[in-house]
Amino acid sequence: MTAVAVAVFAVSYALIATERINKTMAALGGAAIILALGISDADAAFYSHDTGIDWDVIFLLFGMMIIVGVLRHTGVFEYAAVWAAKRAKGSALRVMILLTLITAAASGFLDNVTTVLLIAPVTMLVCERLDVPAAPFLIAEVLASNIGGAATLVGDPPNIIIASRADLSFNTFLVNMTPIVLIELAVFTLILPRLFRGSFEVDPARAADVMQLEEREAIRDPALLIKCGVVLAGVFAGFLGHSIFHLEPSVVALLGAGVLVLISGLPQEDYLGSVEWETLLFFAGLFVMVGALVETGVIGRLASFATDITGGDALVATMLILVVSAVLSGVIDNVPYVASMSPLVADLASGIENQAQAGALWWALAIGADFGGNLTAVGASANVVMLGIARRSDHPISFWEFTRKGMVVTAITIAVAAPYLWLRYFVLAG
Repeated sequence: MTAVAVAVFAVSYALIATERINKTMAALGGAAIILALGISDADAAFYSHDTGIDWDVIFLLFGMMIIVGVLRHTGVFEYAAVWAAKRAKGSALRVMILLTLITAAASGFLDNVTTVLLIAPVTMLVCERLDVPAAPFLIAEVLASNIGGAATLVGDPPNIIIASRADLSFNTFLVNMTPIVLIELAVFTLILPRLFRGSFEVDPARAADVMQLEEREAIRDPALLIKCGVVLAGVFAGFLGHSIFHLEPSVVALLGAGVLVLISGLPQEDYLGSVEWETLLFFAGLFVMVGALVETGVIGRLASFATDITGGDALVATMLILVVSAVLSGVIDNVPYVASMSPLVADLASGIENQAQAGALWWALAIGADFGGNLTAVGASANVVMLGIARRSDHPISFWEFTRKGMVVTAITIAVAAPYLWLRYFVLAG
């Protein structure tokens, strides 16, 4: 059965990576074969913490999708983008810096795909007013979203998987990931002028037009915005107070979603329409396949092999995970990669006595997967979404146009992350 489980996973993974068929169909098809052949059963697939569907991940995503679905109707993202353009006083470079920072900050608290979907239309409006090419701005924003999304547990789907598998709280994720994200964003901001050289020439008359935009007009429902603000404050208080309230992030997100649905007064199609059902089903199928690899002992043997390669050296293992994660997450979607790697990292970490060094393995996985998503145009879901938006809006971005920029940013961010991991978890932590 072990060979069959590996074969099913490999074929499904190849179909997901190559996009020969819909990734949700590939994941659910693989899960169905696993269950039909008896490699796993209902108890292992639906109820086991180690080998089953991680319902905390599913319901955390579901709750946040509903909250964002309601927030979408306020116009707050459009307001932020227009505000940034006016504060930049029509300077294309300053516009890019402000929009990328807004995108990065929003991606730390909302799903980065959703953030990209909301900010892209306004970006193209501002670029049209300034008469500058939109492609560099869109690329910069999606690169920033993948960096900023690494800061929190809810910022990027791989983080949710890692936090669940390693039993990491929202606060633990915030304390360990936010510092490196802030460092990386500072470096990213510094390289923007050279990375997109030649994209910032603006006609003074066009700049004057942008200054005439009225950001307040973007807010379509002020009352709903206040309600969303109150609920979001409560949700993030719940995330931060996890150890005090003893509520899992998934429960907090569902409670927030339920309250917001009740007080918003929106029809169900307005908030359920933002729920990415395919994504949730994709996660479910993926968890079943990975669980089968754990159940048949495949992950355990891989962990033993990795331990032999690194000689049990935590620093070597950390750097290996960082680099391999960055490369593989750039070639294939980082969600299935992290889902399959998490059990392996858990086994490796369990063999390291120093808790700080054991934790470094998880942070290396998160950093590598999140930042590595910038490597190519298909490395992260946000990249694919942004390219689709650009194509439909007559601002096409080719695979290689994105990848040329993404490779530079990934190389720099991983090069900065390596000494950070070494200093924080091996030198300063003793």
